[in-house]
Amino acid sequence: MRKTRYYSSFLDDFEKSADQNFKLPDDYKYIKTSFLSRIISEIIYGTAVVFGGIYCKVFLHMKIKGRKNLKGIKSGFFIYGNHTQPVGDVFIPALCVLPKRIYTVVSPANYGIPVIGKILPYLGALPVAGSFSGIKKLNDAIGTRLEQKHPVVIYPEAHVWEYYTGIRPFPETSFRFPVKFNKPSFAMTVTYRKGKVFKKPVMEVFLDGPFYPEGNNIKEKTEDLHGKVISAMKDRSKNSNYCYITYEKTENK
Repeated sequence: MRKTRYYSSFLDDFEKSADQNFKLPDDYKYIKTSFLSRIISEIIYGTAVVFGGIYCKVFLHMKIKGRKNLKGIKSGFFIYGNHTQPVGDVFIPALCVLPKRIYTVVSPANYGIPVIGKILPYLGALPVAGSFSGIKKLNDAIGTRLEQKHPVVIYPEAHVWEYYTGIRPFPETSFRFPVKFNKPSFAMTVTYRKGKVFKKPVMEVFLDGPFYPEGNNIKEKTEDLHGKVISAMKDRSKNSNYCYITYEKTENK
């Protein structure tokens, strides 16, 4: 039988870490520059990509469409995706852009996960900060990775809703980054369709773009880019034809 999850708001969080209120230390370093740190990072990231490729193929039955849209992009860029896999979302964008290496904006709560939280910095996590100085460090780190021509991944829905087939509303806030850094953006939409062999659905990932903001000022450009990306994601989400987990709205969960 299919699972059913009940929610009262699109902000409900079904996946909580062991330390949901984890806070970054004031001296947190977004970019580790020592030789040993870089070697460890390369080893951990490479291992994760190999493991992720097997996991996504065997357990998620993943297929990627639209890689051709990335051709011709010589600079760093942004990827916006719907957040539907607790484990898979770590690997999906990395597999979409191979051989490029991704860096992902994440919630600090992820650092509260035992073991995984310790290796996130080596996987390219860029945690959202709660202080003014931390926000500046995050912006500086994003700027550095873009200058190095790496993709930066953002999940604007914030919380994971496993196997959810719609696109949840998300704010314009994170779309200020492409405007600020003058970089292109792509929509990465994960969809689910009923498979012929397996009980779990087949995952199809669509890459659309590049999208560039238009407008006379930062506000207009941010709104324009938000509209383009969410529209592309909603259109692609129509490819889903199977709800492995059903989500029902209720006043009392």
